[in-house]
Amino acid sequence: MKPKTLMLAAVAACLFVTACKKEVPHGPDIWAVVNGKEISRTEVEKYYRSRVNAEAPGPSQEEALSLKLSILDELINNEILIESATKMNLIATDAEVEDKFTESKSPYTEEEFQRKLKDAGITVDDLKSDIRRQLSIQKLLNREVISKISISDQDIADFYNKNRAQFNVAEPQFHIAQIVVTPRPDPAVHNRKNDKATSEAEAKRKAAMLEQKLSGGADFAQLAMDYSEDSTAATGGDLGFIPESSLNQSDPVLKRTVLSMKVGEVTQPIADKGGYRILRLIAKEPAGQRELTDIQVQRSISDMLRNRKEQLLRTAYLMEARDGAHVTNYLAQQIVESAGKLPAK
Repeated sequence: MKPKTLMLAAVAACLFVTACKKEVPHGPDIWAVVNGKEISRTEVEKYYRSRVNAEAPGPSQEEALSLKLSILDELINNEILIESATKMNLIATDAEVEDKFTESKSPYTEEEFQRKLKDAGITVDDLKSDIRRQLSIQKLLNREVISKISISDQDIADFYNKNRAQFNVAEPQFHIAQIVVTPRPDPAVHNRKNDKATSEAEAKRKAAMLEQKLSGGADFAQLAMDYSEDSTAATGGDLGFIPESSLNQSDPVLKRTVLSMKVGEVTQPIADKGGYRILRLIAKEPAGQRELTDIQVQRSISDMLRNRKEQLLRTAYLMEARDGAHVTNYLAQQIVESAGKLPAK
């Protein structure tokens, strides 16, 4: 081949490579691209509406843009993680999605559930798609992050010895669970059976029914999840450990009741200004130094160390995955170029 022909071929090759590297143009409503997958303005706006209280004063332009940037960053991270989950065959099955969907619906009536979807501006298909994404990402993180976490007895002992003063309890503490029944139902509070009293008479009958079930051996936590009418229903009514001094802020009758209870004891329904309350004393801890031999001390240290390590490994795993991805954030570019103005619709 002649030298001139070789030169022309080389130039043509360079032009071809340059053309291949040039990004494909995207429309103005595409706010990010992750490894060729587009994330639209519509998708970001949908999540944005679900996180802004429609009844509260609207956020400023800067606050709105900051939230949208944060949501877009979450969607970018999710897309990267979903790609990894797909490659590892960890995408949630239809059965897993349906189970989680049913669980998410269970606290509401069908009317309430449909209203929540409408208020959030999403459909059932949107919700199931989001559930599939969340379950798949959790599968990925379980394999790649959580399975690698190990907390040894030595780790626990080292933390305890360095932080011994943290385990010196200044006053007695009471681990309490409760079931609340109120004649004035709160629409923001739900239990598994969506069972709420709507009058004084109904509240009294419901409290008596719960007392009967407990006397018959029913599980307190399960009853709380099914019937309790306050925000602790989801956790079986568990209030955690309450210092004795904090009981001074409660009704004097409740304080006297708690102080006189034995571990494992369940009260009869206690009438108060909010309706009725049934208490269970799970544990009682005296003041003083908690030793490393205490199972509860070991468990709390182990949980704390595990959570710390999980957060660290999640962050590092995501950073590594993001380094290997090709991401273009058009929304961020537009905000910088427009000196912080909202991109025109």
